[in-house]
Amino acid sequence: MGVETGRSRGALIIGSSELVSFADASNHVSDRKPCYNLGLYGIRPWSFLFKRSFMYAVIKTGGKQYRVASGEKIKVEQIAADVGQEIVIDQVLAVGDGSEIKVGTPLVSGATVTVTVLSHGKHDKVHIFKMRRRKHYQKRQGHRQQFTELQIGAIAG
Repeated sequence: MGVETGRSRGALIIGSSELVSFADASNHVSDRKPCYNLGLYGIRPWSFLFKRSFMYAVIKTGGKQYRVASGEKIKVEQIAADVGQEIVIDQVLAVGDGSEIKVGTPLVSGATVTVTVLSHGKHDKVHIFKMRRRKHYQKRQGHRQQFTELQIGAIAG
């Protein structure tokens, strides 16, 4: 049986094996079983993490490090390349494939990541406001950092 959370009309009844919507919650127990967090076709969206291993890499570009997997889109510091151009990133710090991981000292020899440039743009504006109290000093400044959006392709190594 369910536990009643409220006596007014439209209350939600939650039980151990049933789920009832707000519309028919007044003294009614549904015979439907709950299906929590099910994605498309009734498959849990995170289940692929446990059933198969996928290759990932840690790359370094623009003074930052990114953990990437094939098919992902990331925004990095601006790279001087045309839209649609393929770039090979050879600064790979680590490569992992499920249970195995290769960590470089500092780079993994022979490992590369192929990426495609999707677009260039600017991030949202960052507002800088400086003030000294009682000194009649106020300074306003803004900055928009440029980025390049990349599509991760093949990871070799």
